[in-house]
Formats: sequence, C-alpha cells, structure tokens
Amino acid sequence: MALIHSLEASGNKLFKYRGQIPVILFVFAVPVIYFTDISTLDIEFKRGIGMFAVFCSAIGQFIRAYTIGTTPKGTSGRNTEKQVAETLNSTGIYSVVRHPLYLGNYFMWIGIVIYTFNFWFFLTVSLAYWIYYERIMFAEERFLERKFGSVYLDWSLKAPAFVPAFSQFIKSAVPFSLKTVLRREYSGFLATVIGFVFVTFLREFFHSQNYSDTIFTSYFLAISCVIVLLLRSLKHYTKFLHEEERS
Repeated sequence: MALIHSLEASGNKLFKYRGQIPVILFVFAVPVIYFTDISTLDIEFKRGIGMFAVFCSAIGQFIRAYTIGTTPKGTSGRNTEKQVAETLNSTGIYSVVRHPLYLGNYFMWIGIVIYTFNFWFFLTVSLAYWIYYERIMFAEERFLERKFGSVYLDWSLKAPAFVPAFSQFIKSAVPFSLKTVLRREYSGFLATVIGFVFVTFLREFFHSQNYSDTIFTSYFLAISCVIVLLLRSLKHYTKFLHEEERS
C-alpha cells in the first residue's frame, strides 16, 4: 500500500476512536500526578498555573462553541462511522483555520494536562496529540479534496491547518446559534469539569489527604451536573433547543 493510502486508512481508523482520548488521558494522569511533587512550589505560582490551565480549557470551549454555533447541518461533528460533508465551510472560523474543532479539543484537554503541574506530561501529550490528529486531518482533507475538488484546494491554500491566521477572517455565512451550542456541547463541558476535579482529588489523595481544595471543585461539579442534566432533558424531551438546518 502506498504511503499516502496508508496514512489515509490509518486516519480514518483513528477518526472512529477519537472520542476515547479523554479516557486515555485520565489513565495516564494517575501515575503522573502520583510522581509529581509540587510541595516545593510557591503557592502563588501554583495558583497562577491553575488559572492558566483553566484559561486554556476555556479558550478551547470557546473555539468549539463558536465553531459548532456557526456550522450548518451535514458536517462532521460527533459522528464516528465516516467523514460527512454536504457543504464546504470556508467562512467564519473556517476562514482562519481548517480544523477548528481539533484546535479547540487540544486547548480543552491541554488545560487539564497543565493542571497536573508536570511539564514533561504537557510535552508528551502535545506531541502525541499532534501525531494522532495529523493522520485524522490528512484523511479528512483527502475526503474533502475528492468531494469538492479545486474549491477545496483553493481554500486550503489560504487557511492554515492548525495555527489560525486571524488576519484572514471572513464573517460566517451561518449566523451564530446559542441553542446549537447548548444542545451539542454540554457533554464536552462536563467532561472538562470532571477532568479538573479528577486531578484535584488525585493530588489531594496522593500528597496531602486533607481534601481542602476539593470543596470548591465539588460544588462546581455538582452545579455543572445539574446544568447538564437540564440541557440534556431539554434536548431529548422538548423542542426548545431544536432548530431547522442545524446538526
């Protein structure tokens, strides 16, 4: 098999299992937190790193929210079986970067990784993420090239794959929909909150065992669960969040 076909085949296979990445991160975070001693770090430094970690995850949530909120029906999202694209998105955030959802995912999860206070874990996850998603992006772009031809190629020459070029921004052809974001992104939000709570509890369990830092995170997790349950109920049992021509 030619290398180009091998990369595409592996990308399509990895595409199906991209949702399992958070589980892998949780598993590897356990020994990382256990062997990461932060007792010598200044309290202000730790607070600053913690705030930066939350900021990174918030940036990721914002990128995903804006992308999902301005995306028409019939494009790849949470589907896992195959690539889907009835239209080519080239305005809005897609005018500055070709893979905004994967960029958003990176920031969401790297925030939790940073919160472990382990620099080598940060580097390892960043490298692994790039290797994994580079193949997925390659497979997606091969699919889009076959489907849209020169239109896709012209767009790909302008919009970078992963590092945004904000100077090229073109207003989205699809208006932003908060309902779409609330309907589709609550699970990702809850997973991010669980990630921070998970790291906090492990750190307290392994190193201090007084659980003082878990009080706030526990309340925040409880509030987040209530919000998510409300949104899930609105999605499945009412038409309040339903919109035509939206995925």
